[in-house]
Amino acid sequence: MALSTTDDPSTLDLGRLRPRIDAALDAYAQFDDGCPLKLAEAIRYALLAPGKRLRPQLVLMAADACGGTIEAALPAACAIEMVHAYSLVHDDLPAMDDDDLRRGRPTCHKVFGEAVAILVGDALLARAFEVMARDVLPPGRAARCCGVLARAAGATALVGGQAADLEMAEHNADQLHDGLRRLEAIHHRKTGALFVAALELGGLTAEANAPQLAALAAYGQKVGLAFQITDDLLDVAGHQSSVGKRVAKDAGRGKLTFPGLLGVEESRREAKKLVHDACAMIEVFGPKADPLRALAEFVCSREK
Repeated sequence: MALSTTDDPSTLDLGRLRPRIDAALDAYAQFDDGCPLKLAEAIRYALLAPGKRLRPQLVLMAADACGGTIEAALPAACAIEMVHAYSLVHDDLPAMDDDDLRRGRPTCHKVFGEAVAILVGDALLARAFEVMARDVLPPGRAARCCGVLARAAGATALVGGQAADLEMAEHNADQLHDGLRRLEAIHHRKTGALFVAALELGGLTAEANAPQLAALAAYGQKVGLAFQITDDLLDVAGHQSSVGKRVAKDAGRGKLTFPGLLGVEESRREAKKLVHDACAMIEVFGPKADPLRALAEFVCSREK
């Protein structure tokens, strides 16, 4: 599938990109008769739930900053959102983070049952690589993109970060320095890995050079950590109606968080510093990076 590209690149922003991403996701979430109806319904429920679509937007913005097109980058953008959606479905399960609300709606396992929710995650992960292998062109570029996404979703990144998060909840670190070090290591994997992968995917679809890819990765690491700190702050000070999920749950579980270790105000300062540093990393792209700068500022100021 392909969408025409008629946008002025300077006008790429969250409001303009999200409808295009949603339309592409909707098309990719259509299955033939081989997919049981309940599973297909549950997949669409999880993937098409209202969301910020930050990761796919990062793919498209990175591609644009490197001189690529929305059309070429869109399959990779959809693939990373599928991986993100799978991770949320599995993280919400009772054996993991045990959440019953996500994006303002009951979580997938609350609506369809735990067994179906597990299968939804499995199906979305497989669909992501199907889309990437088939629709990112040429095939050699698709192979590189598949490698980037597989690494980001694997045992040393996303899955490893979740495993370490569960372990840390069971064995809290007592010392501030040790706690911060471990918490940052977890979220560089659990949250940051997909942010970095999104930017690398966008760069790869645009044939970015090594310095450009390095700048995008450095930006992604800092924005990903700022996103997680803001997430922790919303859990402490946000309202469930606007956040779209249960708040004040981390403290109740004894989980280490940035506000719990640094305090609320210091955490806010750290998030702002990370955003400032992230924007400095993409100076190499000049005005073409303005959408990425705007997205970084949004990450720090969001209310959900």
